[in-house]
Formats: sequence, structure tokens, C-alpha cells
Amino acid sequence: MHSLDASDVDARETPGQRLVAAAARAMIRVMVRPIMRAGVPVEQQRIRLTRMGRITRAPRGVEYRTGACGAVPGEFVTALGAAPRDRAVLYLHGGGYCVGAPATYRVITGNLAVRCAARVFAADYRLAPEQPFPAAVDDAVAAYRGLLDEGIGPDAVVIAGDSAGGGLTVATALRLRELGLPQPAALVLFSPWADLGLAALGPPPAGEILITKAWLAACADHYLAGHPADDPLASPIGADLRGLPPTLIQVGQDELLLTDARRLHRAMMAAGVAVHLQEYPRRWHVFQQNADVLADADRALDAVAAFVGSSVNTATGAP
Repeated sequence: MHSLDASDVDARETPGQRLVAAAARAMIRVMVRPIMRAGVPVEQQRIRLTRMGRITRAPRGVEYRTGACGAVPGEFVTALGAAPRDRAVLYLHGGGYCVGAPATYRVITGNLAVRCAARVFAADYRLAPEQPFPAAVDDAVAAYRGLLDEGIGPDAVVIAGDSAGGGLTVATALRLRELGLPQPAALVLFSPWADLGLAALGPPPAGEILITKAWLAACADHYLAGHPADDPLASPIGADLRGLPPTLIQVGQDELLLTDARRLHRAMMAAGVAVHLQEYPRRWHVFQQNADVLADADRALDAVAAFVGSSVNTATGAP
């Protein structure tokens, strides 16, 4: 496990970056947290998050094109002027399986396209409560099949996701194993939600500014729709994880889902998976969304790019 301690962060964090972090925290607490809370109708959460996405600062030099992969709608993300690479990232967004869309996560998907020299497909998978479990898993598998049908080898595909999309990423790999389909080269998980049962969820850290247990519980109820929470494709924390590809987990230490990230890391290690956990002190849920502004977000995505490059090169035998 690679865990940065607070003294390391203090030593490298400039006064300007401390101000950036404070401003980002304040914005999330005031503008985003009130949207993602129990009691706010799902449709209202979607509308308000879509509006927030319109003011998100997406990276320059990136093209976002609506399309479909394996009949799953979504967004293709490519770096303009980049040399074509036979490498793809399937991105599964967060939002508790109920909210969120590819356009909301353009900061992350655009940076992945640039930093990983990859073609990114952000799947607009079906959401609950209209389409409960296992619709999201089915769509993720269909999108993965679509990439393979385009001629990209599985050893050149990485599946990545944040929050619920992080848990969905692991569930997708498990479903691929069930179907006898080849595994991708690697998995990348940002602040994964891996246990919809919530029983083992620890208390929120003092610095938690976004996610609440009540909101997670409401989302789980919508997604499961009466289905058992301990189904491995819903809560992969309890699955047989043997044979899954190399995995990178990144999580902030100031977030409720830190417990899930650590538990999933331990479970993967016990199953013999080549898994790496990176914890960032005083960082919040999916802080990578603040890339190009927050230095730690840039460092985290650089680490992802290095991991993706190494994993794909190892899988393909490239130098």
C-alpha cells in the first residue's frame, strides 16, 4: 500500500495549493453536497448535477463525441492531435447507480485520454430506480464487448470507474469471468463503493464534505429494488476475487468510502490480485475531478497513467 502521510503533504503543498484545496472544499460543501442527499428526488438530483457539469472545467485539446459502444450509449473521448494508439479505457461513472452521466465526468475522462494516450469510452449505462440491478452490469459488459468487437484486444483495455462506478468496475470483471470472456489488462478504482449492505461502513471522517450514509442507503435501495445486497455483482467486496487483473485503488482519507477502499484492498490481496492502494490525506471523494487545478489530483492521475501504461505493456508484451 502506498499511503502519503500528512507531513509529506504539508512539505510539498504550497500556500497557493492550500487555498485551492480550501476553495474546492467550500464549493463542494455548498454547491454539490445539498444535491446528493437523501430526500431529494432522484430526478432533481440529476437535473442539478447536469447543471453543475456545465460549469466544469474540462481539459483543453480533447474531443468529446456522443456515440455508442456495444449498443450502449455514451461518450467517446480522444485527445486531439494524439497519435493513434491501440489502447482503450472503458469509464464507468459514479453517482450511486442513480445519478451521473458521462458529461459530468469530463475532467477525469479527458485527463485519462490525454495522460494515458488512450481512447476513452464513458458509458451512459442505465440508472436506477427506472432500471435497477443488474442493468448497470449488463451495460458495462456490453460496452466492453463493443470495444473488443472494434478490434481492440482485451490486453489493451482498462476498465476504470469512480464511487459506484468503481464497484461496478469490479462487478464487470467478475461478470466477464462468469461469461468466460477475457479479462482487461487492468482495473482503476477511484473511491470505490464496493459494499451496498453498508453494515461495515465506518463513521464519516471529520473532513467528509460530500457523501452521507443516508444518501448511500437510499441509492442502494433504488438500485437493488429488493435484490440481496450481498450478491457479488452488487457488492463485490464479498466475491471470490481470484483471477482479477492488476488493480489500482485511489481514495482520499477524508471520505466515508475510505473503509470500502481499504476492505476491498485487503480482500484483493487475500485473493492474490496484484492490487495497489494509494491514500491521499485530507482529500475528498473523487478528488481527481479537480485535476488541472489541484496538484494532488494531477499527481493521482499521473500515477494512473503510469499504472495503465505498465499494465498494458506487460499484458501485450510491449517494451
